[in-house]
Amino acid sequence: MNTSLKRALTVIGTAAAALAVWALAVPVAGVTLTVRTGGGTQTVEAVPVVVVSLLAGLAGWALLALLERRAARPRRSWTITALVVCVLSLAGPLTSAVGAAATLVLLALHLVVGAVLITWLARR
Repeated sequence: MNTSLKRALTVIGTAAAALAVWALAVPVAGVTLTVRTGGGTQTVEAVPVVVVSLLAGLAGWALLALLERRAARPRRSWTITALVVCVLSLAGPLTSAVGAAATLVLLALHLVVGAVLITWLARR
């Protein structure tokens, strides 16, 4: 299997993993994922979870491709950068989620997306 296909499957798998977490938390466990936005609140639904996961995966893939062309140690650079971005992304749920359950689920979503991308995107 070529590298591009593996990476495309990783991006799709990332979205599927995020959707699975959302499905277990929202319809199955009954958690309401609400976040503060500007002056109001917004409920986090399945479609945005999938879209944002896909966009994160595609951005990660693009960064990895750039690092493979420019960096002396692209996998190491990718892993460090991706870990930093994942940790920084946790600020979103910590500062905008409404309620403890929503905070935990949104943190789990960020960590699952990060874990899949960091673990699988740069594999040969």
